Amino acid sequence: MFDVQRVREDFPILKRKINSYPLIYFDNAATTQKPQQVLDAERDFYENHNGNVHRAVHTLSQEATDLYEAARETTAKFIGAKNSAEVVFVRGTTEAINLVAYSWGIPNLKAGDEILVSTMEHHSNIVPWELAAKLTGCTVRYGKVHPDGTLDTADFEGKFNKNTKLASLSQVSNVSGVINDVKHIAKVAHEHGALMLVDGAQSVPHMPVDVADLDVDFLAFSGHKMLGPTGIGVLYAKKPLLEQMSPFEGGGEMIRDVTVNQQTERCGISWNDPPWKFEAGTPNICGAVALAAAIKYLQHLGMAEIFQHEKELTVYAMEQMLSCCTKLRLYGTTDASLKCGIMPFGVEGLSSHDVALFLDNYGVMIRSGYHCAQPLHQVFNLASSARASFYIYNTKEEVDRFVKILKEMEQF
Repeated sequence: MFDVQRVREDFPILKRKINSYPLIYFDNAATTQKPQQVLDAERDFYENHNGNVHRAVHTLSQEATDLYEAARETTAKFIGAKNSAEVVFVRGTTEAINLVAYSWGIPNLKAGDEILVSTMEHHSNIVPWELAAKLTGCTVRYGKVHPDGTLDTADFEGKFNKNTKLASLSQVSNVSGVINDVKHIAKVAHEHGALMLVDGAQSVPHMPVDVADLDVDFLAFSGHKMLGPTGIGVLYAKKPLLEQMSPFEGGGEMIRDVTVNQQTERCGISWNDPPWKFEAGTPNICGAVALAAAIKYLQHLGMAEIFQHEKELTVYAMEQMLSCCTKLRLYGTTDASLKCGIMPFGVEGLSSHDVALFLDNYGVMIRSGYHCAQPLHQVFNLASSARASFYIYNTKEEVDRFVKILKEMEQF
């Protein structure tokens, strides 16, 4: 049984008060809080094992290298990768998608080729492809989204053709929480000879994700959205693709040899093997170690149990919000079976920022704005939205307090 009260004991920040009120943190889609186990892992690394990786034979370097590569192995197993060499450590989902756009996209795309995304995407899954299109002459096409925020699957599938080279889709929308059937879309993509990239920023932290089962070619996600530190993320890619791709950045570690012919002044460079070919310079070693600690924490709780806990919170929150708040509107689908624990909403007569600031006065943290997803807000015909998003340490009691404050807000 999922024991949320026991979980909460592991998070020091939840003991804080904001404006004399207990902290209620409902901004988990933006970033999550960190358990003591992750904080301890970071501290232990810097206090006892700090050294650069892959660079020296001394004890600290060897220990740091072992911890770093063990973190890669832990991460690979967590997402069902066949080989730890398919896991590249990056700064986050944004860098992971950019890496694919530049290292795979620019060398392989040309005029007439097409990239397929949806209008529900985070800007990090739109802008890199538009930049790649400007450099290569390819075209970015956009699959439609229904008014309730769900993907128009027929439209999306109908846009595949012989020119489609890659489809890039979020598994879970960061605005609506809608879950997309990326396994099915990947199958359709492969039937058309295209690759499949999945933005897993909002799925990997909240539900079981197995890349082998999904059969996706790329998966991108961020550590800070799953109890880990900022500045560490993951690009999963099938090994044959990584072997074919060019490096994203140049520098130390990503090379095997660099030689200069003194007579011709020509430089010869050979690349390192994946994944190190894509990890130029000193990586975020401590971040990877702490991410591994976060993964082990989540595995101990169970990803299926986490998903169920958030689903129950979402159902409860939507019921309470709709029954108790007359001026409140939920945006997107209210079918909890179609979504994760993310709820965009608005209060009549107030901007999303007004709502967020009012809640902040009572210690409740939510997000306001367009959440780096303007095209989806255009579908909803909204300038912005307020967003509440849940995680493992949130409770029904917190939801009750949240709804009570929203009811007070309606009086203004």
